[in-house]
Amino acid sequence: MKRSRLSYDEWKCIEKKQIYGKRIKTDWFQGYLGLINIEKVTIPQIWKFNGENIVVCDNGLKWLSILPENDFYCITAMLDEKSDVLLWYIDMIASQGIDRDGVPYFEDLYLDLVVYPDGTIIEDDRDELEEALVLKDISKEQYQLALDTGRRLQEGLLGNIRGFITYTYACLNEIK
Repeated sequence: MKRSRLSYDEWKCIEKKQIYGKRIKTDWFQGYLGLINIEKVTIPQIWKFNGENIVVCDNGLKWLSILPENDFYCITAMLDEKSDVLLWYIDMIASQGIDRDGVPYFEDLYLDLVVYPDGTIIEDDRDELEEALVLKDISKEQYQLALDTGRRLQEGLLGNIRGFITYTYACLNEIK
């Protein structure tokens, strides 16, 4: 299983960034919220959706991390310069913690959901999840956890895109 840090160090194209983060506890959220202001990239990262190019990593963009405590997913909201949502990338996770340097991390369960502002949800990396099970990188229980978490998100939090957008901006306001 891959460990992912909420500093997004694996994005080698990001040369300069500012990172803010804090644990919060409100009546509607308990966990970690982080914000990365991307200041300089070597090469912008562009994803295709419905025949359109969406720039998800470039100078001036922001990434909001939403890591609920005691749950099995991490949301990354990719925002433009005006803080409008470009898309959400949601990792299904096995566990979470904080590294010695204070940066939160999660153990990635391979399966991801990509959510677009129009409400379209695309399941991503299911093949990697299945391969991890075959290679015994994850247990049957972890495999099922990833599937169940993805289904629960689609039927719950992601089932109302307007509500999900409101939730995202409430999280952003907490970290600002």
